[in-house]
Amino acid sequence: MDAASPAAAVWRQACLAAALFAIDPAGTGGVLLRAPPGPARTRWRALLVSLLPEDAPLRRVPAGVGDDRLIGGLDLPATLRAGRPVIDRGLLAEANGGVLVLAMAERLSPSLAARITAALDSGEIVVEREGIAARAPTSFGVVAEDEGIAEEAPPPGLCDRLAFHLDLSHLSIRDLPDPPVARRDVLAARGALLTIDMPESALRTLCATALAMGIASLRPPLLAARVARAAAALEGRVSVEEGDLIAAATLVLAPRATQIPASAEEESPPIEERPPAEPEAGEPNEEPDAEQGPLEDRVLEASAAAIPKALLDRLAPSRRLSRQASTAGKSGLAKRSLRRGRPIGSRPGRPHAGVRLNVIDTLRAAAPWQRLREQTAAAAEASQRRRLRVLADDFRVTRFKQQSETVTIFVVDASGSAAFHRLAEAKGAVELLLADCYVRRDQVALIAFRGSEAELLLPPTRSLLRAKRSLAGLPGGGGTPLSAGIEVATTLALNQQSRGVSPLLVFLTDGQANIARDGQPGRAQARADSEAAAERLAREELSALFVDTAPRPSEAARSLAARMDAHYLALPRADAHRLNAAVRNSRGA
Repeated sequence: MDAASPAAAVWRQACLAAALFAIDPAGTGGVLLRAPPGPARTRWRALLVSLLPEDAPLRRVPAGVGDDRLIGGLDLPATLRAGRPVIDRGLLAEANGGVLVLAMAERLSPSLAARITAALDSGEIVVEREGIAARAPTSFGVVAEDEGIAEEAPPPGLCDRLAFHLDLSHLSIRDLPDPPVARRDVLAARGALLTIDMPESALRTLCATALAMGIASLRPPLLAARVARAAAALEGRVSVEEGDLIAAATLVLAPRATQIPASAEEESPPIEERPPAEPEAGEPNEEPDAEQGPLEDRVLEASAAAIPKALLDRLAPSRRLSRQASTAGKSGLAKRSLRRGRPIGSRPGRPHAGVRLNVIDTLRAAAPWQRLREQTAAAAEASQRRRLRVLADDFRVTRFKQQSETVTIFVVDASGSAAFHRLAEAKGAVELLLADCYVRRDQVALIAFRGSEAELLLPPTRSLLRAKRSLAGLPGGGGTPLSAGIEVATTLALNQQSRGVSPLLVFLTDGQANIARDGQPGRAQARADSEAAAERLAREELSALFVDTAPRPSEAARSLAARMDAHYLALPRADAHRLNAAVRNSRGA
């Protein structure tokens, strides 16, 4: 099996989760293992057992276990033999220092799940029944085996307390290479776990990542912190570093995401700005690399890339809707920046080229620590102790928000059939919209397709004169290379989006293609090429409006609009003014 295949990557992550769980079972809570009976689940469980200490107990809890066996109670046969009450230790107490395996966790009753979660939270078992009262300490991790299908799942309260959520349901025996972890490394990490330092900045990074992913519970970032410490111990480090945070966010936070995080869009600094001063000799350069970005952004980017594909597919529609809703009524998409725009607060970070230090927030962050820092500087001179002590972790940089520009890209069908019906209306709509964009300082572009190719007649511009000249010279007639028009429009929209401009695509066509992408005539191939180009546009998540210019609304145009995830609008009797109003409403103007 290819070591770079997706299945191999999933198995490597599962093996890493097993190692980190074996290092700190009680601290990480446990593992939610979604997998049917088979080689993947069997081999992962065998790997976990091989990584645990030899004296670590492993108890399996069947689905229908009763309270007598789970939490303990009066052992009647032993009591009769001894002539005094004998308490039977339950599975929860027997698992102290080890692992509790929940078989068929998707069928776990709420009452049974409540007893297990209570023991996880309190670290002890309380037995008060059958005339006995006893307490027993317990500390264990949980492996919840989920064999459910469709909507079946273990209780949410239990899942929230388990750090790792693994899905091995699609792995076969060919996808299971040798585990990349060794037992001696895990045992050494268990001994060094308590010595691992967790900086405050690392905790802030994990909390910010969880917030960006829409995770409302406070437990996941706390569990991620325990996992990061275990990862640092496994690597033989004394403090949590960036790689440990990325591993924790990937394993703990990514599978819990409820939204796809919007990455911070930062503009490059102007060319004329002077680069930051070089550090003095012997002084370490601690400023973050401007290309890499702050630690929070790097961890968020890595964890967002690790969101499982099935979860990503479920979140993608909501992301698209939220993105379209966020631009309604605005001239452009609101984006964050560290360099220009309207100030919206600050964030931890180091000032570098184009990034401004927020002095007030920096002093506010340093103020609560002055007394403690004063005590640590007891050996310093009195004059130095009276100074305000500001450390690198106190630095705050200003964040800004600004509205990006918008460009409306008209893709006009100038073929023979369209020219007969709607080309005059399309020209008038572009002229009216351009006049409106001139007031709003937005841009308009024009793409026409006819004959065997598509052509960019008007690059993004605000010039009313250039637009009128381009429209006046737009001829009509010839075939309909619809796929070429969609591809040219998609390329232009992506180019504008990479420059920070929010594009809106407006297609004016009847959807009847008869020229294939290679320029050859043929309705079947032309239709297939058009559908493929429309699906690519939908994957790029570009906002689009499909205006059906046929005399009567056609099913072909409606189907093509659905493939490109565009808003469909049929205008069988529209004039230029109504078409312009429809475009403005779609743009949110």
